[in-house]
Amino acid sequence: MSIKKQISIINNEIKDKAELIAVSKTRSIDDINEAYNQGQKKFGENRVQEIVDKFNKLPKDIEWHMIGHLQKNKVKYISEFISLIHSLDRLSLANEIDKNGKKHDKSIDCLIQIKISKEETKFGLNIDELNSFYDEVKKLNNINVVGLMGMATFTDDKDLINAEFKEIEKLFEEMKTIDSNFKILSIGMSDDYLLAIQNGSNMIRVGSRIFGKRNY
Repeated sequence: MSIKKQISIINNEIKDKAELIAVSKTRSIDDINEAYNQGQKKFGENRVQEIVDKFNKLPKDIEWHMIGHLQKNKVKYISEFISLIHSLDRLSLANEIDKNGKKHDKSIDCLIQIKISKEETKFGLNIDELNSFYDEVKKLNNINVVGLMGMATFTDDKDLINAEFKEIEKLFEEMKTIDSNFKILSIGMSDDYLLAIQNGSNMIRVGSRIFGKRNY
């Protein structure tokens, strides 16, 4: 099925409940252009070199989202154009984002990544670390925390995924009562985005469902 058709199907499924971030990592310029020509303007990448290369080659009205683990020495390459960093997970990174935001006279929007899975390969803060981390980040002037991101366990166990989503949704609702800037809950990917939306997600990150399975 074509990229155009897949985007149309997903948009019909989610309607106006969630924003679709097309995960374009490893995908070609032609594939991204096909999605763009269907009206998709928000794309997610997990490698800094790749996102910079695509930013330089593709239309400038695209919103680029950094969804992967971000090394602080790479922040300077994306800080001028990035729309949203999904993976804020440590204070040293927050300080670097703030420093680069100041350099460009802008406040950089970020999501705090919460580790809702027990998998060792997943990044993010533990739930009990969130409040103290948030208090420290709020002291910075050029970083703007607008919500939470989480990645569920890679499994076919829908009950486990549902429980993990419920955990971060509860946390998100609590943070919204503290800070009105908390507006985004980014959970849900190709295999579980409908379940994520049932659990309050208003931003989903979908790659293989749009572009097909990656070969590498």
